[in-house]
Amino acid sequence: MLKLCTEAEIRENLSQIIEWRLEKNALHKEFKFHDFVAAFGFMSQVALLAEKLNHHPEWTNVYNKVTITLHTHEAGGITGLDFRLARLIDKI
Repeated sequence: MLKLCTEAEIRENLSQIIEWRLEKNALHKEFKFHDFVAAFGFMSQVALLAEKLNHHPEWTNVYNKVTITLHTHEAGGITGLDFRLARLIDKI
């Protein structure tokens, strides 16, 4: 089982990722794209990363907007894996 991040670890890691925010014990970010095809392409890339890590985001897509929420269900909160996936998503 993955270890939950402490409040200090969350603050430290949150300061190192761009525009992610803490919301209801999860990491949350909204991405906007030129159109639906670009948004869907982004989601496909994220899906491949998530599958490799065996860590799948909660997300929604409405036209050109993708909203992603990350937390580790089995740990009951935020773990290092959430921050790792957030960093990888930001590199796309």
